[in-house]
Amino acid sequence: MSLSKESILKIFRETEALLDGHFLLTSGLHSNAYFQCAKVFQYPWHAEVLCREIAEHFKNKRIDAVVSPAVGGIVMGQEIGRLLKVRSIFMERVEGKMTLRRGFQINSGERVLVAEDVTTTGGSVKEVIRGVREQHGEVAAVTAVVDRSGGQIDFGVPYFSLLKMEVVAYPPDDCPLCRQGSQAVKPGSRNLK
Repeated sequence: MSLSKESILKIFRETEALLDGHFLLTSGLHSNAYFQCAKVFQYPWHAEVLCREIAEHFKNKRIDAVVSPAVGGIVMGQEIGRLLKVRSIFMERVEGKMTLRRGFQINSGERVLVAEDVTTTGGSVKEVIRGVREQHGEVAAVTAVVDRSGGQIDFGVPYFSLLKMEVVAYPPDDCPLCRQGSQAVKPGSRNLK
């Protein structure tokens, strides 16, 4: 890998995408740190640098399509698909379930790379994996820019992330930030309508 952890964190800091505070994560956990990849991906040159590193990792593997969960993974999935010269589609949450919409489909036997911007528990990725398999696609691998679990997530397929970080996360009923009177904010996209 040519990008060091320090150079990736520098991109996050320069784009003000590494936030400190009290956050409600998509997983439902609370944390004092938040990686807002959308702030990085607003700069196409940063998206290209990060996604090129991922595409290089998968360039000699058979990938037929990139599938991402909406909203966080869309830009990343599009850029990885462009670099690998394969289709890029996304799943959206409909009535609480990750679903293909907009006429997207996964062909039987198609080898899919699932791309997410940040993983903590891997819940959204696991939903996308389930959706791909329901369409009779084959999940070749999972990728993320940031793995907040420090490499503790097991998707049952190869998993590659650019940055592994163990970032503290608390169950809401055992959150020291809440006990100090702080209110968690939710910068993510899980409940977009």
